Amino acid sequence: MATKKKSTKRPPPAGKRPARASRPPARRQPETLRLRSTGPALTANDLQRSIAFYRDVLGFMAGEEWRENGVLAGIELKAGAVSFMLSQDDFAKGRDRKKGVGFRLRCQTAQDLDRLAAQIKARGGVLDQEPQDMPWGERLFAISDPDGFKLSFVQSR
Repeated sequence: MATKKKSTKRPPPAGKRPARASRPPARRQPETLRLRSTGPALTANDLQRSIAFYRDVLGFMAGEEWRENGVLAGIELKAGAVSFMLSQDDFAKGRDRKKGVGFRLRCQTAQDLDRLAAQIKARGGVLDQEPQDMPWGERLFAISDPDGFKLSFVQSR
C-alpha cells in the first residue's frame, strides 16, 4: 500500500505569511463603468461570404447562430476569448453605404504574427499591410473584411 509522502516545505515565518483575503476596498462613488468583455457586432452585405472570410480565411470558429423564419440572420464567431457577431444587413440605410469608415478593430494575439499573416495569405486573404514593427513598439499587420471593416492584428510582447 502506498503511503503519502510528508511535505518537506516549511511554512514561512509568522511575519512573512501572506495576508488572509480581506474584503475588497469600497468602490469609488459614483460607481464607474466596469465591463467584463466586449465584442463587435458587424452587419454584412452577404452574410455567407463574411462567415467564410472570418472562419476560413482568418480562422474564427462558428458559435451560436440566430435564425428568422428558418433563415440564418446572424452568427457568433469566436477566436480565443473573443467573439464577433455578424448579422445580415437589412439595407434599411441603403445598399451603397460605406461600412467601417473611421473604424478599426484591434485584435491582439500572443501568436507569431508573421506565421499568422502567412497562414491568412495561404488561405486567400489579401493583407492591407504586411507585418511590420511600428514606431510605438508593436508588430502588426492589417486586413479588411469583405464589407470594408478594418482589422489590425497586433502581437503582444
